[in-house]
Amino acid sequence: MSNIFLQTENPDDPGKAGLTIEQREVEGLSQGTIVRRRFLRHKGAMISIAILVLMVILVYSSIGIDIFGAHVPGWWQWGYLDQNAIVNHGNPTWVLPFNFGSHPFGQDEIGRDIFARVMRGAQQSIVVTLLFGGISAVIGVVIGALAGFYRGWVDQWLMRLTDLFIIFPILIIGAVLGRALGGLGAAALGAGLGLLGWTALARLVRGEFLSLREREFVDAARVAGASTGRIIFKHILPNAIGVVIVSTTLLMSGAILTEAALSFLGFGIVLPDVSLGQLINEYQGAFQTRPWLFWWPGLFIIIIALGINFIGDGLRDAFDPRQRRIPGGVGPYRQMGRVIAGWVRPRPTGAEPRSTTDTDVL
Repeated sequence: MSNIFLQTENPDDPGKAGLTIEQREVEGLSQGTIVRRRFLRHKGAMISIAILVLMVILVYSSIGIDIFGAHVPGWWQWGYLDQNAIVNHGNPTWVLPFNFGSHPFGQDEIGRDIFARVMRGAQQSIVVTLLFGGISAVIGVVIGALAGFYRGWVDQWLMRLTDLFIIFPILIIGAVLGRALGGLGAAALGAGLGLLGWTALARLVRGEFLSLREREFVDAARVAGASTGRIIFKHILPNAIGVVIVSTTLLMSGAILTEAALSFLGFGIVLPDVSLGQLINEYQGAFQTRPWLFWWPGLFIIIIALGINFIGDGLRDAFDPRQRRIPGGVGPYRQMGRVIAGWVRPRPTGAEPRSTTDTDVL
């Protein structure tokens, strides 16, 4: 039963007769309120946001952060480059649940603290992910909006440019950029990769603009004398923002995997700096003897990628009006009965029947 429409006559409010369950749920609410409520009801997205926020706080507060060439220290006692005396044969000193010891993630063969190195790697990977997603979103929205709005030769040229970027494997081009920009840090690598990752978003935005430009509100804006820029950015783009946001989150989840793959192959962040992928590459030979050197960076990659994916899934459900759900309750049929009971009151014995209740099951 993919969609259920209930049309009833409510004696308390005859104006609401014929409304569906979905329409009654959002009646009188603004679009922003509807999207926010749907998003907040998505448990996977809420849990992912909480986990990612806690992880970002841990990553940036533990070993500190570099701002404009100055280092702001954190609360962790070791740096990611410090070589210390090997404790506990390099094994993790974390005794569950809360006895962390001096090196909870262990040490490598020269005594460097793995916790500090994983925190630094997560910092670099987060920077690459954010820059990749932001730059790709800007380029993809601009190219897709111009192609979809103007059509004609503008559409042809911009889409052929998009096809040109699509045919080149991003991993190969990213390896070339990584070799050239990896030594400049995570910001340069993220910006370089962002120049390549916008093609899918551009095509999605173009399709949305091709559809929305023919709508009545665009014609009304033209008649009112609105400029082309205002029509694009004030009227059409807000109606396509759902596609933009969802696609950007998916780009960001793919960005951390791309960065990890490039760093694993040796074309990403280079020593002495570290990233999560570079740590996996550096310690891959220790997988059999000291697997914790391999597990921790891999775990953080999985947490970031899955968290962003769940947030994107929640945003998709929130922005897509076709994601219909029967309101709350233990089971769909029980809750449906409660909703119907609230709208259709029992008739007194012997009373004349009211208007019929039409149920259309699609």
